Amino acid sequence: MKFLRDTWLVFQRQMLLLLRNPVWVGVGIVQPLFYLLLFAPLLKPALGPNTTDAEAYKIFVPGMLVMVALFTAFSGFGLIAELRAGVIERNRVTPVSRVALMLGRSLRDVVSLLFQAVLVTLLALPFGLRVNVGDAVLAYLLIALMALLLSSVGYAFGLALKSEDALAPMLNTLIQPIMLLSGILLPLTFAPAWLRRVADFNPFNWSVQGVRALFAGDPGNPVVWKALVILLPLTVLTVVISSRQFARSVR
Repeated sequence: MKFLRDTWLVFQRQMLLLLRNPVWVGVGIVQPLFYLLLFAPLLKPALGPNTTDAEAYKIFVPGMLVMVALFTAFSGFGLIAELRAGVIERNRVTPVSRVALMLGRSLRDVVSLLFQAVLVTLLALPFGLRVNVGDAVLAYLLIALMALLLSSVGYAFGLALKSEDALAPMLNTLIQPIMLLSGILLPLTFAPAWLRRVADFNPFNWSVQGVRALFAGDPGNPVVWKALVILLPLTVLTVVISSRQFARSVR
């Protein structure tokens, strides 16, 4: 019970800080909005002459949501700022669970991402997107898992590197190939066979496929549970590793 209470207290504090400075949520919305307005109209003719607006956005919006989730890894920059300001140092004298200090922050990132995901979905409705509410909720659960995984990775890298100059190229080097091999902007069905085989080893490719199946109203599609089976153990593993590293940093 103490662990849950500590996590809730840290989460509340982090949410309060986020609400006091919501500019980061707004910045996170701007890029998806540009893609919705400036890129998505190009997708319909690229997918074929018989593709409807609803079909095009059911392919594009899930990929966009996963792309927004990928940038959760940049949460490590905020942690580096806290290290520099001495916030983490002051945590050492508190009785709060060391794991809760990390998990509370990660849950803040999850809530922030889900807010952005819902907003992006609502913004896509006037463009022709139609999705069942139940299927959308399941898709958001997959996206929340991705956010928790990537937030933990970002904090782990931030604690290890302790420098924005080192963290930025590290994350860009990791995220760029992940994005390209996820079929975020265009489905990998257009890719050559060798590229599809390589993408099969990318867990976020399965995530994109799972979210697209849910937005298409097909929750029974095998890619949905495959994405869940892949993401769940990876998320648990990254949370454990990041929590241990966080605990060592505030002893």
